[in-house]
Formats: sequence, C-alpha cells, structure tokens
Amino acid sequence: MLNLIKWTVALEPLTIGSLLLVLCFSTVFGLIISIVYHFTHRKIGYDRSLLFTLMIMPLVVTIIVILVSNNLARAFSLAGVFTLVRFRLAMNDSSDLAYILASVGTGLSAALGYLSLGLMITTFLAVVLFVLSTFLFKSNDRFAKLIVTMPEHLNLKDKLNKTIEKHTKSFKVEKFRTSDFGTLYKITYRLVLEENLDEKKLFDEIRLINGNLDIQLYEDYQISQDAKN
Repeated sequence: MLNLIKWTVALEPLTIGSLLLVLCFSTVFGLIISIVYHFTHRKIGYDRSLLFTLMIMPLVVTIIVILVSNNLARAFSLAGVFTLVRFRLAMNDSSDLAYILASVGTGLSAALGYLSLGLMITTFLAVVLFVLSTFLFKSNDRFAKLIVTMPEHLNLKDKLNKTIEKHTKSFKVEKFRTSDFGTLYKITYRLVLEENLDEKKLFDEIRLINGNLDIQLYEDYQISQDAKN
C-alpha cells in the first residue's frame, strides 16, 4: 500500500510519454469530479458550463504548473497574464466553490507527478462530496425556474414577488436583465414549488401584473439553461 502511494512520474526531464500520462490522469480526475457534481445536482439543476469547467480545470491547472515549473520568471509572467485577463465566475450556489477547489487540488497532484496519490485524493473527495450533497443537504422539494417579462415603465416588482410567494414555498431572484433595447426586462426566479401548484392560477395572476407578456416556467431546472438563448 505504501509503495502504491509513493508511485510518481518523473517530470524532469519532461518526456512525451510522461506528459501524456499526466494529462490523461488529470483529465480522469476532472471527469470524476464533474460526474459527482452531475449526480448530486441533477434534481435541483445546475449550469452546464460549470460542469464543463470542473471537467477541464484539473487539465488546465496541470498544464500551467508544468509550464511554469521552477522558473520564477515564468511564474511572474503568468501572474501578469491573469491580471490582464479578468476571469469571473458567477455562482448561483456558493457550495459550487467546493467542487472548483477540489478540481484545482486534483490538478495540482497530477502536475506534481503524484498520480496514485492524486487518484486516491480524487476518489476520497468524490465520496465526501457525494455523501454530503446526497444526505446532509437531501431535500424532497421540487425546484423550478420561472422567467417573467415585465414592461420597463411598470415598477411592480414587489407585487410580483408577493404573488410568487403566495404560490410557492420559497423563491430567489437569480437574474435581472433588460431586453428589446431596454423597453422590457426579464426577471429569473428559482422556485421551491408547493406540492399542489396550480400553474394556471399562478400564470393568470402574473399576467394581470405584467400586462400579459411572456411567462416561462421550467419545472426541470436542468433544461432551463435553454432559456439563456
């Protein structure tokens, strides 16, 4: 067991074989983390772009660490590049940060050549994240996404919120954006639905507020990403 943990790949000098092996392992690490994220978030929904990020991040971290290596000048150059390229990741759920940090950690283990150790770390993290997400945060609630189009000249957001509150267990405003050159704005809500939700009654009351403009309800939050287009 001890020999398995100490199994590493020599990256100095770097060969094509060792490079491909490390890159393959880092890709597997990212795939494991992303699969766990998919299964723990498939009911409540998630942004598929974050799933792609989790899958590719260990590979990117591995490549960066290998390129920088022990060269201090490269490290400073890389820091300068990241100051020019401003990377922003808007997360609807702050717990997603745990998955991102897990992806970074597994990528570092592959970049240092600790492949067996990285596989053990990735497996352990996957089990911990799966158990916490499945049991600690287990919920039987039904989630949905609601997108309401409102006229720009009507300031009835509070009235709309009260109407939604009356028909749901809870709600949260996820996004607020304008459309049609500012003449309309769209409010995106994440809802926890009542067991016996009357969708028609909810829609009828919202239409009285937004002047019969477009209303979209996605009870499967995962497919609601199409609403971004």
